[in-house]
Amino acid sequence: MSGYLAGIVAVFSINLLLAYSVFLPAAAGMLNLGAAGFMAVGAYTSAWLDAEMGWPLPLCILAATAASLVVGALVAIPLLRTRGVYMVLATLAFGEIVAGILINLDAVGGAAGYPVTSFVETPIVAAAAAIGMLLVIYLLSTRFGLAMRSIHDDEQATALFGINVRKVKVIAFGIGAGFGGLAGALYGHHYNYIEVANFNLMLSTYTLLYVLIGGTQTAFGPLVGAAIFSLLPEVLRGSEHWRFVIFAVMIIAVMALRPEGVVTRHGLARLFGRRAAR
Repeated sequence: MSGYLAGIVAVFSINLLLAYSVFLPAAAGMLNLGAAGFMAVGAYTSAWLDAEMGWPLPLCILAATAASLVVGALVAIPLLRTRGVYMVLATLAFGEIVAGILINLDAVGGAAGYPVTSFVETPIVAAAAAIGMLLVIYLLSTRFGLAMRSIHDDEQATALFGINVRKVKVIAFGIGAGFGGLAGALYGHHYNYIEVANFNLMLSTYTLLYVLIGGTQTAFGPLVGAAIFSLLPEVLRGSEHWRFVIFAVMIIAVMALRPEGVVTRHGLARLFGRRAAR
């Protein structure tokens, strides 16, 4: 694999994991604009444990994932008191708070950034993304996944059936944050350097677009959304200065023609139904 292709695969894999960090809360009816904050928690936790504590690399990545998961669950508890745009603003505020803490924390380099010791190769990053996708697909097939979908469709009706809506939302938000922490840890160890400026609002906004464009109804939506935003700009690279204009027009067209996302449950049912008929 060439260095150029390996770089694209690594970016796509990290973006896919980050997309699932937003998809899981969205599948339970919550919009998260703080993905960059959870990614930063994972990246800095893994890098610090590696450089300062000398932990083995797999343990550093697992610890970073667990740390982001716990932080996400704790943040979700007060977050669920908000609704709609106020929830989006609250998650945005979380990301800014994390950035503000890290930029003033000398132990991890502050504004100058923090070097990461151990290196993770592209095949490992891609394998982690593939495993993450399989885990999400499995999760959505369980009773917990059905509860998430039910809450997304009708929260009040779900509560009437005896499902603890608050508990499901907290767990979904926490697991999503764990995916963000995993993405951050892999990002840091693959590029061997992290700085707060990379975990910004633009990153959170793009991640939310991965999910909204791809679709929030199935686990394949974030896969398609991450692929569009990671691969399409490279395909259009030959257009030079016009590639971003073409890319923007294509995104607007998708939003207009497919407001529920590129991949929907109904669309998948029709696709597999036709294949079965043949």
